[in-house]
Amino acid sequence: MASETLPDLFPGFATRRTPVGDVEIFARIGGEGPPLLLLHGFPQTHACWRGLAPALAERFTVVLPDLRGYGASSAPEPAPFGANYAKRAMAEDMLGLMTALGHERFGIIGHDRGGRVGYRLGLDHPDKLTRLAVLDIVPTHRMWAAMNARLAVKAYHWSFLAQPAPLPERLIGADPDFFLETTLASWTAARSLAPFEGALEHYRAAFRDPARIAAACGDYRAGAHVDVTHDEVDHIAGRRVAAPLLALWGESGFPGETEGPLETWRRWGAEVEGRALKCGHFLPEEAPEETLRELLAFFARG
Repeated sequence: MASETLPDLFPGFATRRTPVGDVEIFARIGGEGPPLLLLHGFPQTHACWRGLAPALAERFTVVLPDLRGYGASSAPEPAPFGANYAKRAMAEDMLGLMTALGHERFGIIGHDRGGRVGYRLGLDHPDKLTRLAVLDIVPTHRMWAAMNARLAVKAYHWSFLAQPAPLPERLIGADPDFFLETTLASWTAARSLAPFEGALEHYRAAFRDPARIAAACGDYRAGAHVDVTHDEVDHIAGRRVAAPLLALWGESGFPGETEGPLETWRRWGAEVEGRALKCGHFLPEEAPEETLRELLAFFARG
């Protein structure tokens, strides 16, 4: 799947493919100023930032990669328990990308899985992260601990995608457009695909690839095994993200189903602020203007 064959959602941004370890990371790059890395989530690509990136690029050097297994980046075959899709591995990819671009320290905005990559990088490499914004997540350790009946039904994909291969791969692969579109719409406040206008073609193209379906499953298997173990080790040791951290979540998103998202993040970060926005899970696409205001105010202080 090549992003170059799809409609260009980021006119004026450069494209780059960067070898990092065992993968090649595709990224769009634009703007000038302090470096800011934007990380998408499941089941999306860097296209989710189309409503925010141009304005951010007026003040920052904006880097928009596809995570390993997603979009136009490499999608290696998942290892047992998704070990090569652990957020630690993805964070190393991003660190390698930013180093290759000449950025030794940088800020991160991460939505969904990208937020998990962001806080993992902050825990593993505190000297590299200037500021971190996490959108509609709580830490993986806390998410599993909060799995009551209501949240387990709403976030069923956490357990479904983590099932052993090839069960979820074959079920999704039978009708990937249906799975993708149902997932996207059901996680919005309005239960609509309207927020994804312009990017849906990008999301469909990526998710029709069996290798990327398998990669997404590897991502969630890591979340049920390797990632939660990494979180537990840090939590027990009392490690916290040292960089200033902004937590934003949708009123009808996933963190709102847990007990106190802001209080949770204050146990994982040394300097934390945040609030809920009037939207569902997809803050950059459901509430782009409000999300942008919050992000600009936060990163301007860096």
